[in-house]
Amino acid sequence: MRIYLIAFIYIVAPVVIIYLYQKIRFFSKIGTVMLAYAVGIIMSLTGIMRAPTEEAQALSGMQNWFMNLAVPLAIPLMLFSSHFTLWFKTLKKTFATLIAGIISILTTITIAYFIFRDAQIPELWKTSGMLVGMYTGGALNFASLRQILDVSTDTYVLVQTFDTALSFILLVVILSGGYRFFRWVLPYGKARKIASGQASNVEENVSKESFEDYSGMFNKKTWPNLLLALLLSISCLGIGAGLSMVLGAGLNELIIILTITTLSIAASFWKKIRTIPKTFELGMYFILVFSVVIASLFDIHSLFSRESLNLLAMVGFILVFSIFLHLMLAKLFRVEGDLFTVSHIALLFSPPFVPPVAAAMNNRRVLVNGIIIGLIGYACGTYLGTLMAQVFKWIG
Repeated sequence: MRIYLIAFIYIVAPVVIIYLYQKIRFFSKIGTVMLAYAVGIIMSLTGIMRAPTEEAQALSGMQNWFMNLAVPLAIPLMLFSSHFTLWFKTLKKTFATLIAGIISILTTITIAYFIFRDAQIPELWKTSGMLVGMYTGGALNFASLRQILDVSTDTYVLVQTFDTALSFILLVVILSGGYRFFRWVLPYGKARKIASGQASNVEENVSKESFEDYSGMFNKKTWPNLLLALLLSISCLGIGAGLSMVLGAGLNELIIILTITTLSIAASFWKKIRTIPKTFELGMYFILVFSVVIASLFDIHSLFSRESLNLLAMVGFILVFSIFLHLMLAKLFRVEGDLFTVSHIALLFSPPFVPPVAAAMNNRRVLVNGIIIGLIGYACGTYLGTLMAQVFKWIG
């Protein structure tokens, strides 16, 4: 019964959030993503997520299904309405901030390795390699490197716990307005056209786009077209999963997301698909589902289950200093503030976290850039993590 109640909350809570966001000014100021995280955290703190042992496995499986389906369905819906001919003009800056981000992360973790070399952190060279993979590609690479480097379960869980805690805090800070600091340091506003390499008419077209306007979304005239868009999104997911299976990779997240993104971009050039109303907002519904699920998994008690302040300090140092270094390089290359924000989030957290950040910033223009960066991080994170782990092992 508990599992059905949790599943019901996962599905219905985003609908309530959308209603409150659209109808009440106070909630519109907070933002849908932050409201979703608040619901998830409340679920965690109230104890509803502490399922009995006999239900724990079923609950975990259900949560994985929600997370594995929500984002792949959201990405096409959010990309169908995009004008990619405008975004292609920003690819030069996209790769500039990608390279700057990877350099900053590799440099920071190398510095951290030497600072904490004698801090008795368990399996430090393996831990450092896993963090390289984590912060250039996300949890997919993190899990892969655990197998490649033969990391003990205790070390893996400890690193994951501290990373989840500190990364969650960082994400909340950025979603709740921290991105404004990056807009202040880097070009923004009038300088955005120069910083992103866009022509003046690009910015004008972008400014005309509505963002998270749910009015009329539930009208009878809108729903048939939205159902069509949802079927197209499901088709993209099916093709991605099928291709991954044909290639013998199983349900490989990298292949699936890359296929979904490619098909969605191609579909967006067809005007009949691009002009379907409210596809972005329907995609946001699935992102809100994902956000509620993620936040409900957060266990504050796990932060104090192990005494390893040195590892906590190391992870905190990497998260903070990598942002500082990436920010300095971005300023050198005149990368705009929002592009920097999604690029760093894509590297630290992977593509699924790009849409919520783009939504919080009220800037869908950088959505594709962030996804591109995250996908490249997926592709190279495991290789970089393995390489750097061997370098750290050789250093000793």
